[in-house]
Amino acid sequence: MLVRSPVPATAVLRLSVDNFRDTAQIVAKRLVTRPAHYPQILWSVWTVAWLLLTIAVLIRFDAEAGMSWGRWPTGFIDLTDFFTVFGLGGWYLIPSALLLVAANLTDWRSLSRRSLMLVYNWTCLAFLVLSAAGLAGLAVNLLKYGIGRARPVYFNNLGDLSLHPFAMDARFASFPSGHATNMGAVFAIVLLLFPQRKYIALVFALWVASTRIFVGAHYPSDTVAGFGLGGAIAVACALVFARLGFIFRRTTTGLPVRKRTFRLLWPSRKPDRSGAAQQPNFGLEATQ
Repeated sequence: MLVRSPVPATAVLRLSVDNFRDTAQIVAKRLVTRPAHYPQILWSVWTVAWLLLTIAVLIRFDAEAGMSWGRWPTGFIDLTDFFTVFGLGGWYLIPSALLLVAANLTDWRSLSRRSLMLVYNWTCLAFLVLSAAGLAGLAVNLLKYGIGRARPVYFNNLGDLSLHPFAMDARFASFPSGHATNMGAVFAIVLLLFPQRKYIALVFALWVASTRIFVGAHYPSDTVAGFGLGGAIAVACALVFARLGFIFRRTTTGLPVRKRTFRLLWPSRKPDRSGAAQQPNFGLEATQ
């Protein structure tokens, strides 16, 4: 029986460096050759609308939520405690980072055309999730510690508008909600790449974001603001991907559109009625 000798560490390191260099060169070339023309999206209108919604929720529901904390049924609180953890960024950042590491250690040149297309799509998806969730997490932490809003568990003593800017204390890091920001980013990615699953994703994302209210970690306005922030950052990342030609195609108006070549599973081969097997077109032009 033949026993394969282990691959030398130097060869693995060389492969990783080569893959990273090749990817960086592709990105740099596309940044130069593809002009920074982005679709017309009324960012200012959407921002003002979301701010007004956040203010309306703050006025109408925040004080009521603060007074209601601790009065929910025990069984319901246990349910929200279970689901609220899915708003943590680690659920999305860690798998994406591991997938990128695995892709960087893969010899792309040895893959078949079909395997190459799948690895390419998975790699782009992982980098999109990592970029969107990572940037959203950075933005929300800068905001929440800069604003320093007291959490609902301190409502009886401090009220719902107690601000402690740059206190750098988790007790004063209510606005916006980090969990809701993550869910907004996740929903936006699903909306863009898997639109047929958008309603399921929306229900799940809103539910996980709302659990932060019931566990006493955030006010309703915190979750509304966070959800919008995460969604906006994810869309911005997708627009950059579209400019670079990665899994999205550019449009003149509206959101970026997923390329037809984007798929994460092996495409099914449909038998040719003439008796010859059809050769599927995997559209490797997406990787050009």
